[in-house]
Amino acid sequence: MRCPALPLLLALGLMTPVAMAQKAPFTVAPDLFDADRPGDLGLQMAPGTQTFTIHAPTTGSDTFHNGVVLIAFQGVLHAQWQVSQRDEDTLDTWIAHSRSEDGGRTWTPPVALSPSATKPGEMRSNGGWWTDGRRLVAFTNVWPTGFQSGDGGYAEYRISEDGRTWSSPRRVMGKDGKPVEGIIEQDPHALPGGRIVTAFHQRPGMIVAPFYTDDPLGVTGWVRGRFENLPHDGLVSRELEPSLFLRGSCATMVFRDQDESFRTLASESCDGGENWTRPALTDMPDARAKQSAGNLPDGTAFLATAVSHDKMRIPLALTLSSDGSRFDRSFLLRGAGDLQPLRFAGRYKRPGFHYPKSLVWNNHLYVAYSTNKEDVQVTRVPLAALMAARR
Repeated sequence: MRCPALPLLLALGLMTPVAMAQKAPFTVAPDLFDADRPGDLGLQMAPGTQTFTIHAPTTGSDTFHNGVVLIAFQGVLHAQWQVSQRDEDTLDTWIAHSRSEDGGRTWTPPVALSPSATKPGEMRSNGGWWTDGRRLVAFTNVWPTGFQSGDGGYAEYRISEDGRTWSSPRRVMGKDGKPVEGIIEQDPHALPGGRIVTAFHQRPGMIVAPFYTDDPLGVTGWVRGRFENLPHDGLVSRELEPSLFLRGSCATMVFRDQDESFRTLASESCDGGENWTRPALTDMPDARAKQSAGNLPDGTAFLATAVSHDKMRIPLALTLSSDGSRFDRSFLLRGAGDLQPLRFAGRYKRPGFHYPKSLVWNNHLYVAYSTNKEDVQVTRVPLAALMAARR
């Protein structure tokens, strides 16, 4: 938030632009990651860590898969992700849905979660989940002129009471009674009072901003928080694809940095998502990718990220902080020694662990992701192993 006296302080020379730089909401312990071991950064897996495959493409099938998101509903795990024949973000993209009734070990064959694009030039991608406990919400991001046009899009939702049959799609609505003009990020979080916070990438283009709603179902009542984007060129903000964890009474939103610092950006709100600090560059390494954040049941904050100082999304790590202010423990989820070969060609495909999203459920932390943008996988870690690490 801006200081009312800031123009006067600058005019008097009592504050410089350097002094105005926003302090990062959290730090990372020095030497936590061993740069001399890029395949695993010297990290070890937590006891009991297991990896399962949700879906693996085969020759003759659609081979591009990415953006996996999980939710638990009525005792069943649900996964959604985007699929296309060969290349990323093409007009043939569709949204897959798979279910697991045994804690993520085995999964049903993927089926289409929402209608395919209905208009020429339109593309649809997955927008994540939400539930109020009684109903399951599946969000879809609609790109009227395709992703590659750069025009951006908007969010729709469908509702299910059993996780199998779905209502017709409707637009996600703002508190002003108008549709929200932006795609929804796949990672909504509930604050202690029940308010839901996520981000939309607003049109025209993809300009990220935090939003909040007091609608328990998360489909109406959305309000844009007060948020100042960092300087950027064109119609894509420097901050993209955020996630969120709680630090005491404050919410910390962590962003991918499009400026290729290969570190995360972070902003903080201590008033329920209504006002946010100017994003600051943290010292958390990140492969300029989507990441996932949250809190364990004991309050421990976590970041699930592809920890790298370049675009190589290897390894995938889980980094912890007891208080959300200093991250000082990290566990390996997947490393270079655990990476299967890339089997199919495609635009923007490369080896690595892409776009992790997390879920705390049933005594485990689940992290779902796409390996090489083709295998849909999930790694789960016993919560007991993670919470024991703080002692």
